[in-house]
Amino acid sequence: MKFAVVTLGCDKNTVDSERYVAELRAHGGEPVTSLDAAELIVVNTCGFIDAAKKESLDAILEAAQYKGDGACRAVVAVGCMVERHKGEMQEAIPEVDLFLGASEADRLAAELHARGLIGDPETLHPGVRLYTGDTPWVRYLKLSEGCDHGCAFCAIPLMRGKHRSFALDDIVREAQLLEMQGAREVNLVAQDLAHYGRDRRDGVRLPEVLQALVRETSIPWIRNMYLYSAGITPQLLEVIAAESRIVPYLDMPIQHASDAVLTRMRRPERQKTIREKVARFRDAVPGVAIRTTCIVGFPGETDADFEQLTEFLLETEFERVGVFTYSPQEGTRAAEMDDDVPDAVKRERLERVQELQRHITASRYESRLGARARVLVQESAEGEHPASGRLPWQADDIDGLTWLDRDVPAGRFAEVEVLEVVDDYDFRARVVSIDAEAPRPASAGRSLPVMSSSVGSFGR
Repeated sequence: MKFAVVTLGCDKNTVDSERYVAELRAHGGEPVTSLDAAELIVVNTCGFIDAAKKESLDAILEAAQYKGDGACRAVVAVGCMVERHKGEMQEAIPEVDLFLGASEADRLAAELHARGLIGDPETLHPGVRLYTGDTPWVRYLKLSEGCDHGCAFCAIPLMRGKHRSFALDDIVREAQLLEMQGAREVNLVAQDLAHYGRDRRDGVRLPEVLQALVRETSIPWIRNMYLYSAGITPQLLEVIAAESRIVPYLDMPIQHASDAVLTRMRRPERQKTIREKVARFRDAVPGVAIRTTCIVGFPGETDADFEQLTEFLLETEFERVGVFTYSPQEGTRAAEMDDDVPDAVKRERLERVQELQRHITASRYESRLGARARVLVQESAEGEHPASGRLPWQADDIDGLTWLDRDVPAGRFAEVEVLEVVDDYDFRARVVSIDAEAPRPASAGRSLPVMSSSVGSFGR
């Protein structure tokens, strides 16, 4: 059975899709990149906001077309959107052969086997992740599943369930697996990394996880993503500041800067505490890059609330800001509120924040000109440029690229001098030196560590 997996949404979905690929490979499936050649198409959906739901539906409908126009024999929809809207989707899209929500992910192989679409398990253990992209240099590692925060606008707990931390031994073993497969950078992801360990009661929290990953692997770059400011502790700052392989980067969603809006959002932080945590992080980790996200147009957001947000962004000067317009999600507390900010006002506020942040980012980036730093090369001889990569303050897929003045093999690190900001969000740099050759990725058939059920079954 030739199969293809379409991944939508966040990096946590990327991790899940890699496990789907591994599980299907374990049952004799052959992954392909072209939907036209796939006999089985799995669409891993996102249901976080309305735009993500539309994208998921479009991807499912596109996959279903291949049942008549291509080799496709079956279409499977899985993931967060299915978890929330399974009944509606079954009725609206009968072309889909199987719907499995996020909580049913471990049933995929069994359901497909029962339908005669895949065979019995062969060589690979289902818990072993196989990369779904073009190169294995950058990988994602989930530390936990679900969320307990209960933000008024967010449906993640309804899709992913309560917060569950994975065992430290399993996290380390999976990191070692990713390293064996060629990972040069591992991005740690969760709904909130700082929440790790609160449910396990074994004394292991995020600082201990970071120390274990540094101690038990040789992965050059370890990056923290999705960490609430409330979880930034002195111990965490000490670990990040002390370990050179932990990238000086933080993705810290604030969502807003008006205390009135933060209260209605049921967020744990307030403007004062966010300001303090940002200052502490910058004092403890010189040169750190901080990215955040915010929502405009939340119910009850006044002009004065919005001005507080823009003033705070000007004051704080985050390197990057992702901004979204509010859309009510069924089952959340905010959906019961009056969605009283007109769509036109939401769009106007969105555009104002984007334009404001464009100037802030340009200013922050210009302050780095002349600096020397390491870059992880992602593409060698790309188009008109000899090579491209990312500096420590550029996270994969969301923070732009650095264009190099000469060819460097993909997967290698190079020391560069930052010369110029290009198109607001990219850099141009001169290669000073190139690190030794990167380890070769493990082949798909190579013997790999067996994962325990807590990670191999998506932590459920």
